[in-house]
Amino acid sequence: MPRPFVLAETNWKHLKDESFDLAVLPWGATEAHNYHLPYATDVIEATKIAEESARLAWEQGCKVVVLPTIPFGVNTGQSDIYLDMNLNPSTQFAILKDVLTVLDRQGIHKFMILNSHGGNNWEALVRELGLLFPNLFLCVTNWFKMVEKKHIFENPGDHADEMETSLILHLAPDLVLPKEDWGDGKEFKNKIKAFSEGWAWTERPWSKISSDTGVGDPSKATAEKGKLFFDAVCAKMAKLFKDISEADLETLYE
Repeated sequence: MPRPFVLAETNWKHLKDESFDLAVLPWGATEAHNYHLPYATDVIEATKIAEESARLAWEQGCKVVVLPTIPFGVNTGQSDIYLDMNLNPSTQFAILKDVLTVLDRQGIHKFMILNSHGGNNWEALVRELGLLFPNLFLCVTNWFKMVEKKHIFENPGDHADEMETSLILHLAPDLVLPKEDWGDGKEFKNKIKAFSEGWAWTERPWSKISSDTGVGDPSKATAEKGKLFFDAVCAKMAKLFKDISEADLETLYE
């Protein structure tokens, strides 16, 4: 049966008399994830987390709708990685402006980007869009920062690591190559200390910081760990959906 909170599945028979309080736009990327994970890893994660979180929130009376996932993200540092697809931030801004124009016109005034890709940096775009759409509440979530990873996973990382490999083993195991094909995800660090300390930033040229495109050792990943993390993220995200949906924007601060 079509899920009424997933726009891509629902239909005009349902929508003609429906109204929503919150629209969620999952946004991923299409890029290499070590040797063993699919290029659509970020898209799969964004879609599954958004839809499961919306299901949990819908069952609690939350009027949320999940928009179709945007499959391309900012990959300016990966221009030499074969078929890593790039959307420039200015392109993302144009897409968001058009999406928000529709929502604003049709009376959905709460909007969330559910971000699934570290290269997508939303704050400056959302600040500018907020001036253009003063009647809209705009926010961004990064699901990969929502739950403390060290309680579930042993090895740190941020791309095709133990966490992401575990998630895809849970969500799409048929798309994961056998373990003997997994790279070790070793990251080559910038020699200038300031960049590793976090108070200075420069874009990482991906082919220079990783030999297999992974960052983080995936060797201890399991589907069971992936399910634990997925369930924890979705429970927390569902609560946020409900909190935003029910919030009175006029009295949001105290």
